[in-house]
Amino acid sequence: MTIFLRNARYFLPQVLILLFFMTDLDHNTYKKYIEMITNIVILSLIICISLAFWIMSMTASTYYGNLQPISPWRWLFSVVVPVLIVSNGFKKKSLNHTGALGGLVVGFILTVANFSFFTSLLMFFLSSSRLTKWKGETKKRLDSEYKEGGQRNWIQVFCNGAVPTELALLYMIENGPGEIPIDFSKQHTASWMCLSLLAALACSAGDTWASEVGTVLSKSPPRLITTWEKVPVGTNGGVTMVGLASSLLGGTFVGIAYFLTQLVFVNDLDVSAPQWPIIAFGGLAGLLGSIVDSYLGATMQFSGLDESTGMVVSSPANEVPTNCRVVVARRRPSSAGDGPDETPPRPARPREEAQKPRPRPGTFSWAESQGPRRSCDPKCDVGGRRRH
Repeated sequence: MTIFLRNARYFLPQVLILLFFMTDLDHNTYKKYIEMITNIVILSLIICISLAFWIMSMTASTYYGNLQPISPWRWLFSVVVPVLIVSNGFKKKSLNHTGALGGLVVGFILTVANFSFFTSLLMFFLSSSRLTKWKGETKKRLDSEYKEGGQRNWIQVFCNGAVPTELALLYMIENGPGEIPIDFSKQHTASWMCLSLLAALACSAGDTWASEVGTVLSKSPPRLITTWEKVPVGTNGGVTMVGLASSLLGGTFVGIAYFLTQLVFVNDLDVSAPQWPIIAFGGLAGLLGSIVDSYLGATMQFSGLDESTGMVVSSPANEVPTNCRVVVARRRPSSAGDGPDETPPRPARPREEAQKPRPRPGTFSWAESQGPRRSCDPKCDVGGRRRH
């Protein structure tokens, strides 16, 4: 540190003098020089951070003999590569500011723990970002919450990465950083942690692939997973055969990335259990994760149909009361110049009709035989039919 400060006394004035004389250059050249110096400073900081982590790991391994020190090259890779990937995702609007910071934390921890974790996370992020932007104009007409570029914030990053991050930390506590073959006869606990982390990433990939591909390519309307009734596109809990097949492919894609990384970085595969079932495990995890997510969406999430746009909304507005959550609620179109609603109120229903059992949460009451069910809001008609 003393040597660094001593050299900085001579280095910093030279940099300031260089920047002063560069102001006489044209704007584009000056901008390029500033960008070059900024990249050099960032690279220097990354190297310093990597060396600091390496010194801390060496110190910890000295005082605690059971901890294996992490090489400086692994620290450098774990810092540089996530920064480059997150920066590229931020420039392409796949992440916003908070999502980029969350991605740095998740990427750093998974990369330090195991390179197989890193490649699985990388394949999930790249494929999901590409599929989110794929046929964006079509998705914009179907999804009221579609964002240009699919920008993810820190909440979405940690929803997909919090469980893998926790498992990666537990893996490092149990086994230490490094790649191991999945073999329950030799390393039972660590193998379970590896498969659990793979399953978490495969579930996220399967759900993303199903929603991004099935919405666009499916020729048949989705069906509610709880009752198998036809529902509008974008309804929470709606599934299609194309979407289910896409979720299987998404999980398989992550499993292939994990398997190929095992082949490259694990040395004792010849004396370990076969690793190819990892691919099938990833595909199965992606399919089951998509099914479970659809069931939770059908039973716990709101779905309303906005008649002014014809799109499904996932949160109630002023015209759609929250008690319409259990069915598809139609929101009537309105404008700023509309006057008060002059439609006469409906007569009170007989006691026998009022005591009829209501549909279970997550079901859609489209059947004419059940008759329209009144809502507490006179502007909201629940039951799939417009009020007359």
